[in-house]
Amino acid sequence: MAIFEFAPALEISRQIVREKTNKAVLKLVPDIKSGEVVANRTFGILLTAIFTVGLMALLAINTALAQDAFKLSELKVQAQILKDEREAILKEVAKKSSPDQLAESASNLGMIAAKKPYFLDMSVGGQ
Repeated sequence: MAIFEFAPALEISRQIVREKTNKAVLKLVPDIKSGEVVANRTFGILLTAIFTVGLMALLAINTALAQDAFKLSELKVQAQILKDEREAILKEVAKKSSPDQLAESASNLGMIAAKKPYFLDMSVGGQ
């Protein structure tokens, strides 16, 4: 069997498809020329309301996130300031607790260095 034997059948089926597609015309909206008006617009209003509410919710969420971002940046700045202050205090404590600074503070208070240190032995006479 040769494929050319099916040629008339293919041509007839093409003609049938063309006729059927010419008959099927879809209308999504009423024809403006005829003056028809859609009586029930609730579906359109409902879709518009849902869309509007969604946009408002998105705007509210975006605004809340932006406010949180500003608050976060302020808290980061405060944390950095506190970290710097802590570091400065630790540096000052380290400076004041150095042996030279302690000796100078003791002499300013009127204390004198011991020439011969005394040690107490609590285990000898304490019983």
